[in-house]
Amino acid sequence: LFASNINVIILFFLQRVLLLVASDVDALCACKILQALFQCDHVQYTLVPVAGWQELETAFLEHKDQFKYFVLINCGANVDLLEILQPEEDTIFFVCDSHRPINVVNVYNDTQIKLLVKQDDDLEVPAYDDIFRDEEDEEEDSENESDGSEPSEKRRRFEEEVIERTMKRRQRREWEARRREILFDYEQYEYHGTSSAMVMFDLAWVMSKDLNDMLWWAIVGLTDQWVQDKITQMKYVTDIGVLQRHVSRHNHRNEDEENSLSIDCMRIAFEYDLRLALYQHWSLYESLCNTSYTSASLKLWSVQGQKRLQEFLADMGLPLKQVKQKFNSMDMSLKENLREMIEESANKFGMKDLRVQTFSIHFGFKNKFSASDIVYATTSLMENIEKEGPETTNFIKALDSLSRGNLDKLHQGLDLAKKQLRAIQQTVASCICTNLVISQGPFLYCSLMEGTPDVKLFSKPVSLCLLSKYLLKSFVCSTKNKRCKLLPLVMAAPMDVEQGTVIMVGIPPETESSDKKNFFGRAFEKAAESTNSRTLHNHFEMSIIELKTEDRSKFLDALISLLS
Repeated sequence: LFASNINVIILFFLQRVLLLVASDVDALCACKILQALFQCDHVQYTLVPVAGWQELETAFLEHKDQFKYFVLINCGANVDLLEILQPEEDTIFFVCDSHRPINVVNVYNDTQIKLLVKQDDDLEVPAYDDIFRDEEDEEEDSENESDGSEPSEKRRRFEEEVIERTMKRRQRREWEARRREILFDYEQYEYHGTSSAMVMFDLAWVMSKDLNDMLWWAIVGLTDQWVQDKITQMKYVTDIGVLQRHVSRHNHRNEDEENSLSIDCMRIAFEYDLRLALYQHWSLYESLCNTSYTSASLKLWSVQGQKRLQEFLADMGLPLKQVKQKFNSMDMSLKENLREMIEESANKFGMKDLRVQTFSIHFGFKNKFSASDIVYATTSLMENIEKEGPETTNFIKALDSLSRGNLDKLHQGLDLAKKQLRAIQQTVASCICTNLVISQGPFLYCSLMEGTPDVKLFSKPVSLCLLSKYLLKSFVCSTKNKRCKLLPLVMAAPMDVEQGTVIMVGIPPETESSDKKNFFGRAFEKAAESTNSRTLHNHFEMSIIELKTEDRSKFLDALISLLS
């Protein structure tokens, strides 16, 4: 099941590998680490970005004759790969995917599928005997009875056989019913395991080939899971602790060597930072307005909320002129104690979680970025809606922005990220002010209309998920209805106007104790089946689907009755 040792062998001896990489920041970071490992060992590889199942199947069909070894990053674990791809018997897949639950066939097929999973990840996989059984030869060989036996003896034996067969059939029916139940419990919820970039870094560490750059990519991969709200706070803090030990190992310096740092050196530091998006590359005011946590807590979409923001700034004693200019240009005297000042005031205004454990990176003396800055920048490069060249251009740009030699691409990403965050915040404000979020009974529902500003951005899955999560946070803060505060959200946005499709995402409830498990993937499948809706389950996240616009109302009706 755990292929770390096999992987060491593959890295040394393989000739050509095909890398199939999903379009999310964690996958890109894992890919960077693996590329660096391949470079160390001169392994030849071809990299193909895949945005969904269709692209994965197409890429496999195109390359299956040239390659025997395939590495899948953040895709492929949660479906029966052999069933979908129908590979030759000598094809081997190495799957490093944070999507859970892992398909049981992938877990128990050790010859063709090698899963890369952290040793201590609890996969909660059902026992083999509970879900697989050897086909028994039900037909007993009844011809070996000797003809010489008495008729009464024959009849008695025949009756015993009938009883035995009936018992076997009943046991089989019971076993199948129990199997269905076990698999339903196992596959009911979708969630995320350890970040793939962390798993890859672990592999590099086991091989004694871990570098500071790889460690930084592992940090960015984990931070991506946190920014996208895919893992619990507990899991995040635990993994931060694991990485912190590696950071002190790679970045410790003796005090007396302080002056011997070279100008272009790279340092990673652990720190408690403010939970404010991009604030070191923006103005403090813009960051407060466009971070979902502060915007939702202060209810910035209302006049009252804007007043509270002014009071918050006054409480900190920060002049508006300082707050509204670029963070880099603020007075040094203000910047020195800024974190303490903001935290103290935030506590008075009910924002107790404004401080977060994270890491930052310094390139020489001039450039400093926090891990979340990189996540926002890379995401927005990947989902950039301004068309430049072929489909893969965005993927390649996003991948390049993770290398420290490409700061210009990273800065371009930061500018795009600011636009994206502004667009999200404005859309959240208009949805709440115009009461677009409606309760459908078992869930909340919000649909963006064609012609809404920035609607094109929200046809992209990661942007739509971020918008949905920000909207749910804000709605929970704004509504007086206690029942609505506990509901999940389904959000729809136009996907392709010419083809008449919408993209739809389901988000679990926004509660303190949320385990981040999402039941919408299975619910969407069932609702589509029962209504024959024309849906496309093409995304690696099961809780995102595409749907024909005219089928939307019957699909939603089915979803309501299914979840009621």
